Amino acid sequence: MPTRTSSAVWNGDLKGGAGTVALGSGVFEGPYTFVSRFEDGSGTNPEELVAAAHAGCFSMFLANVLAGAGFKADSVRTSAAVTLGDGPKITGIALTVEASVPNIDADAFAAHVETAKAGCPISAALGAVPQTVDAKLV
Repeated sequence: MPTRTSSAVWNGDLKGGAGTVALGSGVFEGPYTFVSRFEDGSGTNPEELVAAAHAGCFSMFLANVLAGAGFKADSVRTSAAVTLGDGPKITGIALTVEASVPNIDADAFAAHVETAKAGCPISAALGAVPQTVDAKLV
């Protein structure tokens, strides 16, 4: 399995400084600041990037769990909300999942969601943070 990389540069002090984050693949590079992280300024922030990684991983992992059980998902759409609390520290992650999966009942789907929640690599890596998954068939 490959090792993935990303990088960040920060210039200046916490409140007046600024930086950039870049994915190793080159598909994204963006600015971040105190305001974009702790307030509502433009730019990205580490929590937004964690949310993107978690949403992407969970969608892919759930699709694989479903396929392993004989159900081919038409789509799995996941959004992730990462909450930054006092400390600062990440205090919670809420995943919202909508999946279109032919020929599956709600109980079987819910069981596969729980399997994905337990096995998703990003969910596991963030295991110290309380996580919720609200999943529904569409």
